[in-house]
Amino acid sequence: MSGNLASEADRLAVLIDADNASAAIADGLLAEVAKYGVASVKRIYGDWTDNRLGSWKECLLRNSIQPIQQFGYTKGKNATDSAMIIDAMDLLYTRRFDGFCIVSSDSDFTRLASRIREDGLQVYGFGERKTPQPFVVACHKFIYTELLIMAEAEGVAEIPGKSKAGNELRQDTRLLRLLRSSVEAVSDEDGWAQLGPVGSHIAKQAPDFDVREYGFSKLSGLVSATELFDVTQRTLANNKSATYIRDKRKK
Repeated sequence: MSGNLASEADRLAVLIDADNASAAIADGLLAEVAKYGVASVKRIYGDWTDNRLGSWKECLLRNSIQPIQQFGYTKGKNATDSAMIIDAMDLLYTRRFDGFCIVSSDSDFTRLASRIREDGLQVYGFGERKTPQPFVVACHKFIYTELLIMAEAEGVAEIPGKSKAGNELRQDTRLLRLLRSSVEAVSDEDGWAQLGPVGSHIAKQAPDFDVREYGFSKLSGLVSATELFDVTQRTLANNKSATYIRDKRKK
């Protein structure tokens, strides 16, 4: 996948806030995590005596996710957050992981994400579109769970008929700014930029950028659809093929 932030061999700790995540995302979540590494630890936190979490129980068995019991000591107070944060720090100090996946829409995990990043580890956030922006930008990559549910329901990463047309994409000023500034940042003297580094640079600017928002499964498809970039394939020194793009205004 172009622009991936980590190696497939990276060891990841997946921590799920059951109070702030739907069981409907379980399969899509783990499939997404697999793009970034191996889920060496999979834990989910909540009060499992609460019937509201019943939909998670089958998912836990099927996906080998370890439930962590956390009673709500005081009504209206969420004890799950504290338990997740304490466990995350314990796992961080083991130095056995390359990254963390924090699954929640709660801004309380903003500082945790920042702290993990301070140790040089990758942080992948997963939450609903309502997730506060401070938590989103504290992560290296943030994936909206609505996209995971949609892809799971359709059974494909790129949904036929949902891809946005070129004229619609060209009206999206945020998209064009991200694409053009990233190409400019990693391009050579002739304006050509390899697509992989372009994707990585976009992620640095906008952790929640996701080509699936526009109906595409790959960045190359989105770039081509804008019709604003020249696209070509080149053979590298290792005989592998790579996609290069250039802003058409550079001609």
